[in-house]
Amino acid sequence: MGKKNKNRQKNQQNRNGEPGGRSRDNASWGAGYADIKENKLFERYYQELKIVPEGEWEQFMEAMREPLPATIRITGYKSHAKEILHYLKEKYFKEIQDLEVDGQKIEAPQPLSWYPDELAWHTNMSRKILQKSPLLEKFHQFLVSETESGNISQQEAVNMIPPLLLKIAPHHKILDMCASPGSKTAQLIEMLHSDIDVPIPEGLVIANDVDNKRCCLLVHQAKRLNSPCIMVVNHDASNIPRLQIDCDGKKDILFYDSILCDVPCSGDGTMRKNIDVWKKWTTSNSLHLHGLQMRIAVCGVEQLAVGGRMVYSTRSLNPIEDEAVIASLLEKSEGALELADVASEVPGLKWMPGVTSWKLMTKTGQWYTNWSKVPQNRHTQIRPTMFPPTDPKKLKEMKLERCMRILPHHQNTGGFFVAVLVKKAPMPWNRCHPKLGNKGTEPAAEAEKTPAETADEAGEAAMEDKPKDLEASRESTVKQDGVCGPPPSKKMKLFGFKENPFVFLSEDDPVFPQIQKFYNLAPNFPKLNVLTKTPDGKKLNLYIVSKELRNVLLNNSERIKVINTGVKVWSRNNDGEQSGCAFRLAQEGIYSLYPYINARIITVSVEDIKVLLTQENQFLSKLEAQSRAQAQQLGIGSIVMRYEPDPENQDAPQCPIELCGWRGKTSIRAFVPRKECFHYLRMLGVEVFQEKRWDDRSEAMETDLKTESNR
Repeated sequence: MGKKNKNRQKNQQNRNGEPGGRSRDNASWGAGYADIKENKLFERYYQELKIVPEGEWEQFMEAMREPLPATIRITGYKSHAKEILHYLKEKYFKEIQDLEVDGQKIEAPQPLSWYPDELAWHTNMSRKILQKSPLLEKFHQFLVSETESGNISQQEAVNMIPPLLLKIAPHHKILDMCASPGSKTAQLIEMLHSDIDVPIPEGLVIANDVDNKRCCLLVHQAKRLNSPCIMVVNHDASNIPRLQIDCDGKKDILFYDSILCDVPCSGDGTMRKNIDVWKKWTTSNSLHLHGLQMRIAVCGVEQLAVGGRMVYSTRSLNPIEDEAVIASLLEKSEGALELADVASEVPGLKWMPGVTSWKLMTKTGQWYTNWSKVPQNRHTQIRPTMFPPTDPKKLKEMKLERCMRILPHHQNTGGFFVAVLVKKAPMPWNRCHPKLGNKGTEPAAEAEKTPAETADEAGEAAMEDKPKDLEASRESTVKQDGVCGPPPSKKMKLFGFKENPFVFLSEDDPVFPQIQKFYNLAPNFPKLNVLTKTPDGKKLNLYIVSKELRNVLLNNSERIKVINTGVKVWSRNNDGEQSGCAFRLAQEGIYSLYPYINARIITVSVEDIKVLLTQENQFLSKLEAQSRAQAQQLGIGSIVMRYEPDPENQDAPQCPIELCGWRGKTSIRAFVPRKECFHYLRMLGVEVFQEKRWDDRSEAMETDLKTESNR
């Protein structure tokens, strides 16, 4: 691929169909556009394809020209998410229902009918309206603050669909192929942590993006969830390297239980929020992207476990980017893949079945109905895989109607396409494959696997797992029946900035005895999953990862470009000798670490937390009697302050809260980031208004902090 084409591919992966590199989830709160939204070629093309039901074209176009409603999703783990939902419904949504601005009644936010547990909402309120009412301004501040702390995500409604269809379990190994900006990745992480009784799930999420800068955005989004199960990597999505893992003492290839393949696209489903798409849309966009989408999708199904699911999705309504890619995958899989019927898995969602016939149009307006009609001089632009299968029997067996196309006028959303593929057998050109065991993906070599393959050879075999004669036969295949074979393998390259190496600690590392004694760690604490990024000298921070993530990191240091992984659980403390331990607890990892800690714990009340989060270095005497007595029994050093919910007091939070802190000689303080302070105060019924920028804790103390009991 030439330099120009590489840059174009990178730009397309950056944008995902949205000019200027805009975030796919960057829906403004009710912002409108003054520009005229018109593109005659777009209308002519889609009217001819008939993807919109008869008699609904005007409604479709009217919806496409309307501003996209803003949508929010409540993130985080189950108990905290329910608490935020309770606060939103009881504090803001009730009051907004009766609110009038300039004589006009405000439309209150409404839950998305198809999203589980009322954890996603949409609203049509504009920024102008928000500024006209003190109540709405407080509501807006709440949303901004909770978004910064990672508890609310401003995510477009249709972008929430793909993770729901993957059926994630805590032990799953998940690949997000084109992950930035990370809202779907966050959903995957939440689902991995769905069982609140499992502090560190066995599974993992590998989130990939081709652009290094967008990987940094991805890290920022993922870090807000403080999960030990996430790893961000930087690779071309069409050539993500095959990874090795240890399996029962032998080297094997990592295959994923679930893969999210949200490919770069022309983005005409985003026209409601991206005015540039109206101006720049042409049929050539889809023709240029089809090959890249095919390569990414093929890379995905190759690394999918037998029995696993891959969700393929785009923000495009164009069959060239949608059904054509799916049909080609199904045809070349020779029965290894099938489309899942997921109609009942998102109840309440309105969608149109996938189409079974379509045709191509060039930007000059010329139509082609099949490959045989395409002149030789257009063979570089138009490929056989862009057309529907010509064999009626094959077409019927594919069941393309199981694909889902979401049209904007049906539920006031953007446009979207999604298809769920289930892998029933290895791809024909693969030599080895995994099998799903009782607990998920347990890779096992099939009889076809070469006996002479050693650990290293297994990795190389997976990297070059297509038959050598496949590409040689590809052109003849095109000439004979108009079908392209799988894209050729490309040599994987590591490029750009590389992170410091991750060094795992051994069970007998010198740091553990002191930590073990000071915090009285449980015997089952996974010491082997602890790592550091300081290979030489004193260890500054200690991180923890899930069991499967450790497996991947240990076996693939030269194969993958890791941008970030793990969650920080301890930081080196300068007063280690005085406090009895060289490492203090880190708030980021406290929810993963707390179940293993049996010492240095103080039970605190709602009033205790209010004091600790609004005032600095409070004397022990400020705590309530029970908390004070527990604190006085502890020596100087790092502590956990734990709030236990009281089922009989429904006015108080009904989820546990764990805060890291420091017990001084006569004082006690919380080591909680400023953004999280706001979050926890609100959960405790304290309404916080920010009058000016809070640059540090001392300035925060001078800020006007207004509190009132809201429950």
